[in-house]
Amino acid sequence: MSSTTDTLLLVGHGSREASGNQEIQVFVEQWRARRPDWRIELCFIEFASPSLHDGLVSAAQGARRVLVLPLILNAAGHVKMEIPEAIEHAREHAPGVEYLYGPHLTACDPILLILRRRLRQAMAALDMPDPTTTGVVLLGRGSSDRAANGDMAKMARWLQEETDHELVDLAFTGITYPRLERVVQRQALLGIKQVIVLPYYLYTGTLMQRIQRQVEHLRGQYPQMRFACGTQFGLEPEIFELLEQRAADLQAGKPDSKMPCDGCSLRELAHDLGHGHSHAHTHQQAVPVLLQGALAEALA
Repeated sequence: MSSTTDTLLLVGHGSREASGNQEIQVFVEQWRARRPDWRIELCFIEFASPSLHDGLVSAAQGARRVLVLPLILNAAGHVKMEIPEAIEHAREHAPGVEYLYGPHLTACDPILLILRRRLRQAMAALDMPDPTTTGVVLLGRGSSDRAANGDMAKMARWLQEETDHELVDLAFTGITYPRLERVVQRQALLGIKQVIVLPYYLYTGTLMQRIQRQVEHLRGQYPQMRFACGTQFGLEPEIFELLEQRAADLQAGKPDSKMPCDGCSLRELAHDLGHGHSHAHTHQQAVPVLLQGALAEALA
């Protein structure tokens, strides 16, 4: 990557908890140390500064291209709607600068490696590290976007296939169901003796603090069961490597290296209608479906 022509802009979600934002800032500092010849900048979608808009405009200064990479696990409204819209506006402020929008981290083997490592660490904290009697709960934030929830379901299935655990369930801290308490209740009824909660989060924040409180509550509610709780992913090498591969693919112009929501007419139509935008479909096939929905809504 040429430091004189390209800027790599990392987009974090942002947290009300300052420690979560600080973790991302430390991540960027370490990434700059790994790649001293790269110009790497940071912005946040919400709750922290610089804002997404300011970050996009600032990254364009002195650059020919801006490579926009979301530091986000699952693609929901932020990835599919907000970031592409902000990129469109930034292009108006920086004519002549090319913005390339890469995909989110998504469900993939490098993320699976992190989960397996976190699972091994949690198992080591148990008195009886027997996977046949230890249930696992993959716990994420949850989304109104079914494709985002589906990515988590994929990771739960992969985790089960790659380990000796007979029960790997999925739970969410909000927006959708099931919630952690209900999943643990089901595992208790199945005779599970130990439960490992694996947070599907990149960085700390208010939700990670809530998870710790929930696990403490469950310990009191189920004294016959042992609980272990993992931590957020943080500064794992796989995250650095994933982002570096995203950047290299964008620069090389590889097929499917760009997030399709940038410039997608379906996304623009969905925004005009006040709907979320899902890529659980192909763009070509879904346009008529959404148009039909728009017509039905207009006639209602």
